[in-house]
Amino acid sequence: MHIDWFVLLAQLVNFLILIYLLKRFLYTRIIQAMNEREAKIAARFDEAERLKREAEEAARVYEEKNSFLQGQEEKMLNQAREVVNHRQKEWMDSAREEVDAIRRRWIETVLQEKAAFLEHLRQRTGKQVFAIARKILDDLADTAIESKMVDVLIDRIHSLDPAEREKICSALEDSEEGAIVQSAFALFPEDRQRLTDTVRDLLGKPDAVIRYQESSDLIGGIEFLASGHRIAWSISDYLEHLEQDFDRVLHEEVRQTLPKPSGESVMPSEEQRP
Repeated sequence: MHIDWFVLLAQLVNFLILIYLLKRFLYTRIIQAMNEREAKIAARFDEAERLKREAEEAARVYEEKNSFLQGQEEKMLNQAREVVNHRQKEWMDSAREEVDAIRRRWIETVLQEKAAFLEHLRQRTGKQVFAIARKILDDLADTAIESKMVDVLIDRIHSLDPAEREKICSALEDSEEGAIVQSAFALFPEDRQRLTDTVRDLLGKPDAVIRYQESSDLIGGIEFLASGHRIAWSISDYLEHLEQDFDRVLHEEVRQTLPKPSGESVMPSEEQRP
């Protein structure tokens, strides 16, 4: 079985960096925020219970003072109970609404912080993995990582089946944009020439013009674009899987920690999450 040491090492480094960042920057903040929210929620419920006890005490005193009234006793007691029940319901409803509002705001804050952290982690991890991979390749061989990426892209172009080749050629025939090669880095002249020769061979046009562009949106990657068709390799492809796993673990951790109010789920469903 062939083992791609480059991919294995990159994934291992991704995982170690993720564990470190999660422990150092995110988990402590989430626990602290949850503790603060739980304290506020507990205080609201304590206040509601206190008000309930005060209301019940008021009802008891009211009943004792009016027990001597003949003929009107039952009517007045019923009125008192109605007042107490009404006030109690109002207080409980108000407390429940406020607690739910606090909880919703907390969830929104967590989701926003999570999205920002994931984006920051994605960018930072990509850059660090790219730098580490570059260093490893520099230490183990005389070939730069950029040239290795070009080799991968060329291999993927060569491995296209005839039907895919025909689709790309037909698409470029009807396109004014032409063939484009985008990369997150500046290509060496010899790598650019190799790519040019490969694309021209794919199109069957020795004089075809290929435009080269640098894009900051790519994270350590390179791609060939042909009127809607895309052939690419990028560290971001691996980071997307890493981000999905991290998102799933984070969602499960928060879901298990946050208390569940009646009638509502703890966290949004997968369709509702950003």
